[in-house]
Amino acid sequence: MASKPSCHILVCASFRVSGDPKGVCHKKGSTGLLQYIEEGLLDRGIDGLVCATGCMKQCDDGPIMVVYPQGHWYKAVDSEGKIDEILDACENGEAAEDHLLFK
Repeated sequence: MASKPSCHILVCASFRVSGDPKGVCHKKGSTGLLQYIEEGLLDRGIDGLVCATGCMKQCDDGPIMVVYPQGHWYKAVDSEGKIDEILDACENGEAAEDHLLFK
């Protein structure tokens, strides 16, 4: 039996109920960063799971990334540098304060 991952990262892919991407996260490259996030978890030895989601209804601040179980919502996650800062914080059990959507 597989064990539960210690970290679950959700990345907004903008898809709505009808299946049409109408939000902005995917237009800003959110889905193109999924592989980078996965590799970043592996490089840091973080037992994590990365998933693309439907629209998180935070379009003005996208791309959105949410890290559980901490419940940290990150805004404008549109570069490898920001992802590195967020993953470094996850590794240390902290929040990447500069990128939080809700403080």
